[in-house]
Amino acid sequence: MSVAHAPYLADSAVQRSVEIVENIELARDTWRVRFRFPELAAKITPGQFVMLKLAGFNDPLLGRPLAMYDVQGNAQGEATDVDVVYLVKGKLTSRLCNLQPGQRLDVWGPLGNGFQPQPTEHLIMVAGGIGQTPFLALAKEYLGLARFGLPQRSAPPARRVTFCYGARNQSYFAGVEDFEALGVDVRLATDDGSRGKKGLVTDLLREVLAEDRGQPRIVCCGPEPMMEAVSLLAAQQRVPCQISLETPMACGIGICFTCVAKVRDEDGEWDYRRTCVEGPVFDSSCIVW
Repeated sequence: MSVAHAPYLADSAVQRSVEIVENIELARDTWRVRFRFPELAAKITPGQFVMLKLAGFNDPLLGRPLAMYDVQGNAQGEATDVDVVYLVKGKLTSRLCNLQPGQRLDVWGPLGNGFQPQPTEHLIMVAGGIGQTPFLALAKEYLGLARFGLPQRSAPPARRVTFCYGARNQSYFAGVEDFEALGVDVRLATDDGSRGKKGLVTDLLREVLAEDRGQPRIVCCGPEPMMEAVSLLAAQQRVPCQISLETPMACGIGICFTCVAKVRDEDGEWDYRRTCVEGPVFDSSCIVW
């Protein structure tokens, strides 16, 4: 058993006041903001996050952690812009969704450890709520469509990538067409049956695992009860699983200790780990739910 973590390095993160390029609504209460930040775009990897704050405002005082959704480039192939997807909930995001191109944000990152590019024949991504946000870039990486980070890392290509995505109803699905455009096998579930399978996203996962004859690997992000259920299912099926915790954060750099999670070590004992520094990605078998 191992905990996937990397220590925070002060010189690895950059902070800038950046310009919004695009800010559009993707689904009910869900938006995608694109901002120009070439230095960050060149460094960030799937599963890492940024802290974002409204430039020139001290209310709210603290930034908001948001996972990288994708990176955009210019005609020369240079990474220039970063996309993050956010749920409008609270003061900061309620103001953020009203900002226009040309207005500015304070952003610092990349932060956290991100997903490790481990080999698999079949990558299964499981998301609930706003948990889809780290997976578009990860799918691109495993399909050999993009490389991220400095130096650019290369995930061993997967034969197949499946995305199991659950929501309350169809109005909350955000970015489904982005995954479909990559050739990802998208499976949807809703609580009310308005789109896809009526039921839980774990029902989809059981179906996908029953179909699989290779060596799958699961990555998961979303509400904690869903991630716990996915972790249990992965353990029962003996499938490796990494989860990205959505623990509330204040500083994002490991100073305030507000985002701690209970994590087991190799001896079976547990201790608190800072999600922002030693996570947000952990081996699911290490988490004390």
